[in-house]
Amino acid sequence: MKTLRLALAQINPTVGSIKKNSEKIISFIEDARRCSADIVAFPELCVTGYPPEDLLLKPSFIKDNLKALDEIKRHTNDIVAVVGFVDKRDDIYNAAAVLYNHQIMDIYYKVFLPNYGVFDELRYFQSGDICPVYEICGCLVGLNICEDIWYPDGPAYKQSLAGAELIININASPYGFNKSRAKETMLSARAFDNRVILAYLNTVGGQDELVFDGASTVFDAAGEVLARAGSFSEELVVVDLDLEGVFASRLHDPRRRQKVKSLCQNQISGEIKKVFVCDRVPKEKPPVKLSAARHMDCYEEIYNALVLGTRDYITKNGFKSVVIGLSGGIDSSIVACIAVDAVGPENVRGIFMPSPYTSADSKEDVCELSENLKIKTAEIPITEIFSAYLSELTPAFEGRPPDTTEENLQARIRGNILMAISNKFGPLVLTTGNKSEMSAGYATLYGDMAGGFAVIKDVPKMMVYKLAMRRNSLGAAIPERVLTKAPTAELRHNQKDSDSLPPYETLDTIIESYIEKDMSLEEITALGIDEQTVRRALSLIDGSEYKRRQSPPGIKITGRAFGKDRRFPITNGYRGSR
Repeated sequence: MKTLRLALAQINPTVGSIKKNSEKIISFIEDARRCSADIVAFPELCVTGYPPEDLLLKPSFIKDNLKALDEIKRHTNDIVAVVGFVDKRDDIYNAAAVLYNHQIMDIYYKVFLPNYGVFDELRYFQSGDICPVYEICGCLVGLNICEDIWYPDGPAYKQSLAGAELIININASPYGFNKSRAKETMLSARAFDNRVILAYLNTVGGQDELVFDGASTVFDAAGEVLARAGSFSEELVVVDLDLEGVFASRLHDPRRRQKVKSLCQNQISGEIKKVFVCDRVPKEKPPVKLSAARHMDCYEEIYNALVLGTRDYITKNGFKSVVIGLSGGIDSSIVACIAVDAVGPENVRGIFMPSPYTSADSKEDVCELSENLKIKTAEIPITEIFSAYLSELTPAFEGRPPDTTEENLQARIRGNILMAISNKFGPLVLTTGNKSEMSAGYATLYGDMAGGFAVIKDVPKMMVYKLAMRRNSLGAAIPERVLTKAPTAELRHNQKDSDSLPPYETLDTIIESYIEKDMSLEEITALGIDEQTVRRALSLIDGSEYKRRQSPPGIKITGRAFGKDRRFPITNGYRGSR
């Protein structure tokens, strides 16, 4: 049998930490060698981390990344390594090096550069135009990068027609709600249509607003899953590939014969090159056991994405602990749970800051939450500070009745206290606003928006409740009353969120329609929502862009997150509510 042992190194690099990333790559090469792998592959731009953004404009950064690749290649005796890096020629390229026996045998340049959503690759890179096929241990292997695999007639198609029996696709593909199954369906189709074994390798880890979920998967030539790595964790996936089966499947595909004939007639052959890498005969070895990690349910998946994104933001930025303002509400409760699961209860500190409008129920719920999560929570009342503010501002406010100004003062006092704790003791402040609030501007600038990282910034309110219930299914965490009481900011007597906002079920539908799907007022109203409610919600969304621009970064979960994913001008005369 013609077999090949492939190792997929699903690693968690850090953007800009070139030395640490290269040390991790070398360590995984050694692990793959101990597993007797013939090839070990690493993710897209794993040397630099992804996305490196404007670090790519620094010549010294490019140079250091090339030096790191030079060091990595010294560790490739008797094993082929595929490593993502930035290459420099007349321009710079998103590239993958094929290393063997201390040498760079070839370099592949990414052909399709994404420039939508969170991606800006055309800002930095030149695209490639060659689709190489490598002869490795008597097998023909195609290599491409991330976006390349999404095109049916892209590099994988051309490489398979040129004889590739295995396609290795290396990625830095960010997590998105409901994205993984659709992606796996596409990958299965690519494997089946090209009658090729397809190894999809994804990076894992958090990077600012992005989370990479891993879930690297190997498909056979029939599009069936051979192996799947777990999500949200580092892993070395080792799989034995039967390449004889590829040949057998191609015998039954007459359409492929015609396509190969077209290739031979030079219709696309100018884009193909064949590169000899090695003819080392793989040693006989005991077969490895294949396993496919299960798919998580959607709320388990989202929760794990939030935990990983929070953990990596904290640790990769050098923080050791976090502080959270606990109100007794659902949002601060779920953020506390995520923080505890990310960095441990000993590294999470709660601050409860009651005002004259804080209920006894809220205090009880904060105490129960803290006890369930085993976190230390301090109480710092703001009543006297609030009174002092009002006293000093009385002359300036003369003739004006109380309004949201006084409500916002309380939020800003709390923000000041949390930032003071951060300054004095060094923890990162985690803010607790959700996507529904951020969309409608139902948050106080320099108040509850003050902090370093907005954990649930892209999580709609109703999804927050689903995540809370899922977290509680793992053990007592969030008090039951928090899940059932009406949401309130408690900034005035008997205040409810519904006083200022449409019901969250309705608001979340409007937000998804307007922000993620770009639907118009008329289209949203056609969904059966009252026109005045839609107009009001769109007016709140359009008028709050300046607030969102000043909010901390948060983890992207939905189809379009605020930040680099959705970029609207603050000064903007076009209003969707008109």
